[in-house]
Amino acid sequence: MNQTIRRIALFFCLTLSLVVLCNLAQAQTFITLHTFTGNDGKFPRAHLTLDRAGNLYGTASEGGFTDGGTAFKLSPRNGNFTFSLLYTFYENPNDAALPGAVVLASDGTLYGSSLGGANQDGAVFRLRPPASICASISCPWTENIVYSFQGASDGCGPEDIVFDASGDIVGATNDLDCLHAGTVYELTPSGSGWTYNLLYTFVRNDSYDPSSALVIDHAGNLYGTTLYGSGGSGTVYQLTNSGAGWVHNTLYLFNEMTGAYPFGVILDSAGDLFGGTEGGGSNNRGAVYELTAGSGGWTFNSLFNFTGLNSNSGPNAPLTMDSQGNLYGTTYGGGAYAYGNVFKLTPSANGWIYTDLHDFTNYSDGSAPSGQIVIDANGNLYGTCSAGGDLTGSECVQSSGCGTVWEITP
Repeated sequence: MNQTIRRIALFFCLTLSLVVLCNLAQAQTFITLHTFTGNDGKFPRAHLTLDRAGNLYGTASEGGFTDGGTAFKLSPRNGNFTFSLLYTFYENPNDAALPGAVVLASDGTLYGSSLGGANQDGAVFRLRPPASICASISCPWTENIVYSFQGASDGCGPEDIVFDASGDIVGATNDLDCLHAGTVYELTPSGSGWTYNLLYTFVRNDSYDPSSALVIDHAGNLYGTTLYGSGGSGTVYQLTNSGAGWVHNTLYLFNEMTGAYPFGVILDSAGDLFGGTEGGGSNNRGAVYELTAGSGGWTFNSLFNFTGLNSNSGPNAPLTMDSQGNLYGTTYGGGAYAYGNVFKLTPSANGWIYTDLHDFTNYSDGSAPSGQIVIDANGNLYGTCSAGGDLTGSECVQSSGCGTVWEITP
């Protein structure tokens, strides 16, 4: 690029009316893979799931035929991705409407949690591909509800689920709609069904209202975050199996200056925990932190503090770590235009180096990303935006766009 072209590009970036061109100049590797229109789903708030063939699976929390949400697949073909609608959820007691993220089981089926179900207190569901080969692009999958929450001691409002090493489903409920403090539960295969086991019930004078899926270490210990804690701004907690039951340990209590509203943690190979907070921190704009295990307990390390336009400009989803130890994440309302962004944190001898990979503009690229990033074998990043995209359709224009699926290539 010669000097004249550089000056022209700089002029465009400084012109507020051409923010889209500025954004493209900053992030040449950003691609919108799919733009939702409402009929195929809207508001994809959950993270994607990647299989070994490079297919992406995900959900839109609303939209579809009855506005109950959809499940979809994006398949790589000749350098592009083909969108397939797998299932449309219905808002009735026999379905699991308003889905969260799906996870891939060893048999090729998808499992996930939702806010629907028989009692409208949440459910865990299963999606199975067609029994025979289907030649069409969109071949409907079959759904069945694994468990419907009662809104009582079993909890309500399930967060995203995970599988443990034994193939059991483990998850937490935030219980905001049934006025409890939250639970952690397990679903164990039993014959042709699943058996519910209550592992732990949160209490409001400790950490409460879980805010993410759990992570599991090699010893089977469970880790997660809550939005609230006793006199604090959220917690990181651990559950260990004592043999006589699960024991709760608060590993860290946030205090606004260190962070507020944590949304999930991840484990590295050394057993250390990494996470982000949507708010709080030294600038009251959110933070990224590390918890390191030692003989005397867990040590908190602040890695980065955000400086966005909004007070809550930090991550509201778990981070992702690549094989080099770099951290990736999204912010819901951060970035140059306050529509969210994608960032990278690189470890160095002098601390962590922050790189802004893409600033969302609420145009064709989307806005308000709220799901965890996934990385493929080539280092490509994939994620969703819960808004933005198509602003012209009658269904999406009233909601500032129905959302997008995006890719950032290295």
